[in-house]
Formats: sequence, structure tokens, C-alpha cells
Amino acid sequence: MPIKYNEAEDIKEKVREIVLALNMKHVNLDRVFFIRSHESASRNIVARCHALSKIMQQVLEIEPAYIIEILSEKFDNMSQEDQIKTLIHELLHIPKAFGGGFRHHDYVRKGTIDKFYNQYKNANS
Repeated sequence: MPIKYNEAEDIKEKVREIVLALNMKHVNLDRVFFIRSHESASRNIVARCHALSKIMQQVLEIEPAYIIEILSEKFDNMSQEDQIKTLIHELLHIPKAFGGGFRHHDYVRKGTIDKFYNQYKNANS
């Protein structure tokens, strides 16, 4: 069965809250889009961050954009804490330049995610 995609307004609102709490001013929420996918065959993936490459931006004459995709079958059943950590993980893939690049897992790792999650908790307590 093919993957189905739906806009994920609830994720957009959660991410807005995270971005504000963590003061991630470089994340242009007008150029980040949120999708919930259904029926993906991926086994170990909960969410993905997609970047629009520089060549695509130039050829299509559009600004940088990112898509955060949530795999419904996995993400929706997670605890609130794990959902927030997952969203922080995906946001950390977006570099400060917000130019279409992508931060890899040498930066986006458990220690960094935990640090940002603790900042998030402190900002919301």
C-alpha cells in the first residue's frame, strides 16, 4: 500500500512551542512544513527532516525550506517526553544558516538532544 501524507498542524504547534522555549531564532517556521505519514515501510524511523537542496532552490527559484515528517504508526504512540525529544532531534538537523543544508548525527546526538530537552523542561516549568 502506498504511503499517505497529511498536514500535521498539531506537530507544527508543538514545534512552535519548542522553538520559542529554546530560543531557536534561526528556525523560520514559515519555511518549515509538517507532515504525518501513514503506512511507511520504514522499521526503525520515527521521524525525518527533509531539506530542499541548494540546487533545487536555485532551479525552482524558491527560498530554503525544510519538512519534518512524522511516521504516525511509531510517533503517535510515544510518550509526550519522547515526542518532544524526537522533535528536538529533527530541529537540530536544521543548521543556523537555514539555507537548505543539513546537520548530521555528529552534532545531532543523544547528549545534545538531552541538553536541549532539559532546557525545554526548565522553560516550561
